[in-house]
Amino acid sequence: MYGLSEEDQRIQARAREFADELIPYEEQAEASGGELPADLTAAHAKRARELGLASTNMPAELGGGGCTSLQQVLVQEQVGRVTNALAWVATTPPSWLPAVATPDQIERYIRPAIEGEREECYAITEEGAGSDVDAIRATARRDGDDYVLDGVKWHVTSYNTADFAFFQARLRGGPHDGEHAMFLVDLPSPGVRVVRTPAYSHTISHHHPIVAFEQVRVPAANLVGAEGDGMSFAYEWFRFERLMVAARCLGAAGRLTEEMTAFAAARRVGGAPISAQGLVAGMLADSLTELFAARAMAYETARGIDRGIDTKVSHAQCSMAKLYCSEMAGRVADRAVQVFGGRGYMRENVAERFFRELRVDRIWEGTSEIQRIIIAEQLAKRGAASLV
Repeated sequence: MYGLSEEDQRIQARAREFADELIPYEEQAEASGGELPADLTAAHAKRARELGLASTNMPAELGGGGCTSLQQVLVQEQVGRVTNALAWVATTPPSWLPAVATPDQIERYIRPAIEGEREECYAITEEGAGSDVDAIRATARRDGDDYVLDGVKWHVTSYNTADFAFFQARLRGGPHDGEHAMFLVDLPSPGVRVVRTPAYSHTISHHHPIVAFEQVRVPAANLVGAEGDGMSFAYEWFRFERLMVAARCLGAAGRLTEEMTAFAAARRVGGAPISAQGLVAGMLADSLTELFAARAMAYETARGIDRGIDTKVSHAQCSMAKLYCSEMAGRVADRAVQVFGGRGYMRENVAERFFRELRVDRIWEGTSEIQRIIIAEQLAKRGAASLV
């Protein structure tokens, strides 16, 4: 089904095997604030690398998986079946970076990230700049051989596990005054501090703190690309992440559909399984139907990238995939809680955990509303025939 090649099916099977190995640890993680013992997490990360599931998006010549976009989606779909972000050990370092990185940056950041020795986080979002990246107020000014960075960043996902950050700022002074630039910042660094770490709905080990960058000096060698290029890198990251969010939502919706169908077939009321009751049957049927449609959309979006379609078209299609898949998964999670009844409201139940965890997929990497704006703008410029 879905026209997968033998190699596609092999990597999909390895990813499913890995997800099945992690699922038994979900309740332990939920009961301990999302944390598993460090040695166990390290063993899971090692297993992901052994199975070829880490750095699937990175070039083979640098030690990455060199997988197609479709294969990356297949992997992320399967790891999306696991709650509590336990499968984030199947890392996806910044695939846009090798094309613009200097040899020094490749050796200091990219190769170690591919090998699992370094981890990144993104310091882009601000209190007044979320989906609208162009609204950021953080600054960077050149001072001799360094840049001096200032700004307060919000929702810096995985800051507590990362050892370097991508920091996006507006340039102050020089020929590119007011334009965007991106910098690599080693962590910890003088002037970088956590303002506070808010609690979020999900129970995972990756924190999303508010981080202040105050007079942080980084060498000019840590500028990514050239001055004025910052927004293009942010857009590259968004395109990739939006498709991977869509893929993980497929995995979550697939597992929820399987779990609630099995429960509905076994749960009997009045001598008959509740799956035979029209209202419950309708929820099961709607969930499977929407999953089928969402999966076809995400797979075709990935295939388009592999065919080298126009970047602007890809940008719109990744937005469509994220929009539809994230909202579909939210609906499936809501139905699953309802089918499980009181059990679905217990944290030991997969439906309850996904009900909380999937909500953010309609927010981060661009809200559903932003995705609709992107899609509508491209529709107006290009017409429907070029986008679907």
